[in-house]
Amino acid sequence: MSDRELSRTGPKDSVGFVEYPSDGFLYEFLGTQMTAERDHLAIDLRYVAKTYRRRIHALRGIEMRVYPGEIFGLLGPNGAGKSTLVKIIMTVVRPNRAEGTILGRPMGHKPTLAQVGYLPENHRFPAYLTGRQALEYYAALAKVGRRERKRRAMELLELVGMHQWANTKLGTYSKGMQQRIGLAQALSNDPQLVVLDEPTDGLDPVGRRETREILLRLRDQGKTVFLNSHLLGEVERVCSRVAILVAGKVVRQGTLDELTAASEHYEIGLHGDATEGLSSAVRAALPCELQAAPVGASPFGAAAAPPGVVVPVVVPTERGTLPSGETVEFDGAMVRIHTDQAQAVQPVIDALRGQGLVIESVRLVRQSLEDFFIQAVSDTQNGDAAVQAIRKGGPA
Repeated sequence: MSDRELSRTGPKDSVGFVEYPSDGFLYEFLGTQMTAERDHLAIDLRYVAKTYRRRIHALRGIEMRVYPGEIFGLLGPNGAGKSTLVKIIMTVVRPNRAEGTILGRPMGHKPTLAQVGYLPENHRFPAYLTGRQALEYYAALAKVGRRERKRRAMELLELVGMHQWANTKLGTYSKGMQQRIGLAQALSNDPQLVVLDEPTDGLDPVGRRETREILLRLRDQGKTVFLNSHLLGEVERVCSRVAILVAGKVVRQGTLDELTAASEHYEIGLHGDATEGLSSAVRAALPCELQAAPVGASPFGAAAAPPGVVVPVVVPTERGTLPSGETVEFDGAMVRIHTDQAQAVQPVIDALRGQGLVIESVRLVRQSLEDFFIQAVSDTQNGDAAVQAIRKGGPA
């Protein structure tokens, strides 16, 4: 094998490193041995960077790990670089810099890409093909045998609920029907890794539920799913781990439990309306001093609201620290204790009852993925306020 060929395939036990100069592209490979952990990762990305026209920083040093047999969700606001990252993984877009492996082999390794299924975000199928013909065609491109691809085509049409339209031309399909065929073609080569870019786009609620069931079935079969979606509810239902991408950088990554555990707190609902009498009883019951927490100002300031505009009444939040160290908040008829330990809540319940207050509910609350996502992308350092400046080459 020549040196040039070696530079494109790399030594057998190397970690893939790809760098694309402006005058062409060159594969290089680091000579370090893979650790056992990296060798068994489904996706291992490091230092992935992409700049368009030397000013638009689409990706800024992405580091990401996806483990075999999991459903991994990629989240981010519009323009965060999610689709660019997916296209780099699939070698559709050339990065300026990238180090990592796919299914244990260097990025861009063609035999490995044959084990990956891919559903692009805005896919287009030949309108003159039927659903069955399209699946057989894409399976043939993946070098699936003739008999096997015919069998798999009908099997996949059944899986995505399109067997009744197997012999109907794609040009007559609705967007949701084409999306189902798109998911089926991503599975036509029986892949070990499935990369899906907005797989539920255009699907109705029934289609989304069926897609979730398919993804969970793939996971149960030991396959890895890399899912890019803006539908947070769908991601929360199926993904075991997620990464949040903002302005080309990963700002959060981990399991759903890891990301939202810090937000766990108990809410104690009190009977009655938010009155000064109720507030006085709560202040007397809690074994700490409460102080008013900052609240947002009215958008109209001191001026009166325009005619027809109703300004909501903002109940001020009062906050204090319990002797045991937990933060407690009170507003309206709700007491919140920032802990996940039930034993820390019981003395507060007893104290409230001691003041004659009626407890309507006690529940442990954890932040939803949607709330966590909004908080992450709204951060003053990494969030929406900084997105445009960062992507145009401003401060990271």
